[in-house]
Amino acid sequence: MKKKICFIVSTPYTAKAFLENHFEVLSKDYDVYLVANLDDSEIKNYSNGYLQEVKHIPIFRKISLLKDIKALFLLIRYLNKSNFDVTTTFTPKAGLIGILASKIVGVKKRVYFFTGQVWHTKKGVFKKFLMTLDKFVVALSTDIIVDGEPQRNFLIENKIIKPNRSIVLGKGTISGIDISRFSLKNEIREKIRLELNYSQEDFVFMFLGRLNTDKGIMDLVQAFKKINAKYPEAKLLVIGPDEENINAKITAELDEGTYTLYGSTDKPENLMQVGDVFCLPSHREAFGLSIIEASACGRPILCSDTYGLKDTIVENVTGLRHKAHDVDSIYNQMEVLIKDSALRQNLGINGRKYVEEHFSKNILTGLWLEYYNSLLKN
Repeated sequence: MKKKICFIVSTPYTAKAFLENHFEVLSKDYDVYLVANLDDSEIKNYSNGYLQEVKHIPIFRKISLLKDIKALFLLIRYLNKSNFDVTTTFTPKAGLIGILASKIVGVKKRVYFFTGQVWHTKKGVFKKFLMTLDKFVVALSTDIIVDGEPQRNFLIENKIIKPNRSIVLGKGTISGIDISRFSLKNEIREKIRLELNYSQEDFVFMFLGRLNTDKGIMDLVQAFKKINAKYPEAKLLVIGPDEENINAKITAELDEGTYTLYGSTDKPENLMQVGDVFCLPSHREAFGLSIIEASACGRPILCSDTYGLKDTIVENVTGLRHKAHDVDSIYNQMEVLIKDSALRQNLGINGRKYVEEHFSKNILTGLWLEYYNSLLKN
């Protein structure tokens, strides 16, 4: 009889974006289950033939005491009747509820996967409260995985985890990327640039990710405003879901015709082709998978020096860094890149090689299989 693994997430996006390849490979040796906040229609549309079951438990990302207690009891009941050999949880809320429920019903192997710290940019009592919750989850877990060595070191320095109770799989990330999907495609670049009304002379700085304050998007906007005043050919392309009415703030800051607000996309590998430089000015970041995707597409990178991004580029080899929260630092590096085409070309070529060597999804999925084989060998 196969041993049983249950993955617990708050949103189906986490599973779709990061876990599907792992499900496929793990299901050859194990029975794999998924718990997520999906309604009936979403469960029907969640097409993954490698899962034994997809179970809806209403785990919400935001704190809500009554909803969280309800989710905990529903999860306890489900886990209690399912007899899983291991549970694996992601994100702070699903981690807290998932690990607590797993401990209560006596699941022997309880894995928590750190993918970032909300408290990094918080202050005061609320920050201490969130840090305490992380420590509580760690105390109830039997195994800890972190999605990057810089983040692991940060957690150790803040006394959240201990070195002997935490690991990073390979160079990091949850999933790795499909390097055939994310690759340089000049035909698509020309097509989409034409659709977006970019000329051959236009120089496009692009951002792709969730639009919120922690991503540093307004720092980028302010730096771009200065660059565009000096280099009129500079354009800014912003792609992603707007979580904090950021689009209105961008529109208020920039002149019409200098920027494009694209909105969400399910084809990031195509839009990655458009930019001349990929920018991620985050104030906090767990790993920065979008940087890896952009590097795989041959894009030179400009990113902040926040701890989670340290392994996503090799400084001055695959990309340049700027100080987090520092508009002038971003501007200075933007100017270096817009002026030096040879540097941009070298950064892009080296970035592709770096991803091929360390972040292919096949490499990461192989490491996941090795991990669970080791975890469940007895």
